Amino acid sequence: MSLRIAFAASTAPMAQAARESLTRQYGDHAEDGADVIVALGGDGFMLHTLHRTQKLGLPVYGMNRGTVGFLMNEYSDYGLTERLEAAEETVINPLSMNAVTMDGTVHRELAINEVSLLRAGPQAARLRISVDGRLRMAELVCDGALVSTPAGSTAYNYSAHGAILPIGSDVLALTAMSAFRPRRWRGALLPNTAEVRFEVLDPAKRPVMAEADARSVRDVVQVDIRSEPSIEHRVMFDPGHGLEERLLQEQFV
Repeated sequence: MSLRIAFAASTAPMAQAARESLTRQYGDHAEDGADVIVALGGDGFMLHTLHRTQKLGLPVYGMNRGTVGFLMNEYSDYGLTERLEAAEETVINPLSMNAVTMDGTVHRELAINEVSLLRAGPQAARLRISVDGRLRMAELVCDGALVSTPAGSTAYNYSAHGAILPIGSDVLALTAMSAFRPRRWRGALLPNTAEVRFEVLDPAKRPVMAEADARSVRDVVQVDIRSEPSIEHRVMFDPGHGLEERLLQEQFV
């Protein structure tokens, strides 16, 4: 029995052209009746597809028709069925974010890559950090800070000089962005069972926004972050090109 494939593509012309070519060759099934979803675009579209199809529980195989493509496989019109049958699956657990704004509203989001706090005005943010209910840093003055999963550790986290985390490490990265005080503090490595709380000090004068995979919440006063093991995203890669290998390669560039 052949695989039932559902194709999804970003709005980029290159992705739309790829979808048209592939559906002519392999057909196109509704996502709720498919065995696998093939996402055509870049990493941003891959994250969007994983979030959007979370409740279906289907594996997602990405092919790069965007820019970065860290979560994607190389694009080809040919041999897709054979590639899907040979593909290796990686399970990713997202982070959950509970962000409280100045008016008391609670915003809940999930993040596959990272949850980040960023200054939203001309002055640096002042943050207080607690881990598992214990105060760890009374004041961090910075442009921002983030908590990253292993899957997201080569994205924003790596650009902020955070550690690259192996997929099987059961570790989260807490990384500061342009820390002013303590000046040399870059962050910490935490077990993935840790619950991190950021409290925004002086939020009216120094406003802060929170982002979960680019979904933004402005004027936050408190953000709680933890891993969400009850939710699993299934991502497929060609043999020898999975996330574990890509994370290793990034460390020797």
